[in-house]
Amino acid sequence: MMTRSMAKNDIGIKRIYDPPQKSDGLRLLIDRLWPRGIKKTEAAIDLWLKEIAPSNALRKWFNHDPEKWLEFQQRYIQELQEKPELIEFILEKASKQSITLLYSAKDTQSNNAQVLQAFLKAWPESPSF
Repeated sequence: MMTRSMAKNDIGIKRIYDPPQKSDGLRLLIDRLWPRGIKKTEAAIDLWLKEIAPSNALRKWFNHDPEKWLEFQQRYIQELQEKPELIEFILEKASKQSITLLYSAKDTQSNNAQVLQAFLKAWPESPSF
């Protein structure tokens, strides 16, 4: 099992609508749905990991409602804990190069990428929010 110390490089986050930069490293789209207005041929992503995104039920329940943010984080963490192979896969990539988690939400502070980034940095323990 990989530990947090083995993930030597940065795990960054950014909106998919922001221009790609060389410093992004490996660009991983972590949304379940393809982002609106982005052509797949022009997306500048290396891998689409929709399986790591919140479930459809959780995504629809949250609906980016700020009052549900704390509970969303807890529910999403529970989902992430059931996907250790995907977490290990991302951390393996991060141990070799910088990675950027791409998301499409307008809210840059309360989104799945924020939760996933914190979860990855705290693996194998889950972060507390």
